[in-house]
Amino acid sequence: MRATAAVLLVLCLLTISHAWDCQIVVAIKNLMQIDAGLGQVVATDTSQIPYYLVGDEWIRLPGSMRHITVGPAGIWGVSNGNLMFKYVAGNWVQFATGVNQLDAGGDEFVVVANMDYVPGCLSRSASLGFMGADSSLRGIRLPGAVKYSSCGPFGCWAVNKNDDIFLMSLNQDCQNNGWSHIDGKLFMIEVATDGSVFGVNSAGQVYTRDGITASKPEGTGWSNVPMYMPMKHVTYDLGRLWVISNSGFTMVCTH
Repeated sequence: MRATAAVLLVLCLLTISHAWDCQIVVAIKNLMQIDAGLGQVVATDTSQIPYYLVGDEWIRLPGSMRHITVGPAGIWGVSNGNLMFKYVAGNWVQFATGVNQLDAGGDEFVVVANMDYVPGCLSRSASLGFMGADSSLRGIRLPGAVKYSSCGPFGCWAVNKNDDIFLMSLNQDCQNNGWSHIDGKLFMIEVATDGSVFGVNSAGQVYTRDGITASKPEGTGWSNVPMYMPMKHVTYDLGRLWVISNSGFTMVCTH
């Protein structure tokens, strides 16, 4: 009871401080990672159980995934053995090995980061065309070194092992102009379907990028979103900000 009361007090302070109305997601516990896109939400918990949100109900997906993503390219995941899968007709089918993180938020293409921080891209034809073991499709290596990347309508954002931030213009065929360095430091970063960018730094603080438009995809600067407790993961879609705290709480926040 004391722990719950403390959390409710924190949420009250949160709401007053920066106009976000945050509610604890009581239907799911101990999430490790969450991803939202195109009105869909997927997540994995600390037992690596994958979930898909239907209304207010979290539906368990088959298999075991430590990382999961949803977007225009479908639902993709990474297993504990660093195997990359696509969710096809109710089952996971393996695509590649040695993958650390991936994101399906691009324009029907997928970006990946492998265990050696080498980034890659699956073109629209590769990501949509992959339906199982008989699909002979390969990814394209991207320049640089990243540990976490995410894409939206105005470009792909990434962070490297030093928490440096980068932005790249990437099309459906994985053609790009290389990475451009962006000021700031973030541990992880996520891009929403509408182009909004949110991230978490190594101290668990949440930030959003201001001023992002089609003509200025890099935006104008970072604004802190006070959370009054350290966070480890964040994602945003359709006006809802999902955050996972280091202590295991999941919250959904709206303006």
